[in-house]
Amino acid sequence: MAGSGNDVLKLALKRLIIETCRKKAAPESVPDDAPLIGPDSPLGLDSLDVLELSVALKKHYGIRIIDSKDAMRVMGSINRLADTIEV
Repeated sequence: MAGSGNDVLKLALKRLIIETCRKKAAPESVPDDAPLIGPDSPLGLDSLDVLELSVALKKHYGIRIIDSKDAMRVMGSINRLADTIEV
């Protein structure tokens, strides 16, 4: 899946994730198709990060993440997250 073509949204999401989860990374260094959660993630988000990010996503984009299964689906990558917001 190619993912969203909205580069402005994807950059904004990367900035939101880095700020919310207090990660030391440049937004441009996070690939759009890389996993966001787990050891294979360039950001290495964990369950606490996912919880904090869920609150930030609801506040900024109105996305409600119901449970951990939903979080894993929605936060699979920047592309997937952007696609979810644009729906």
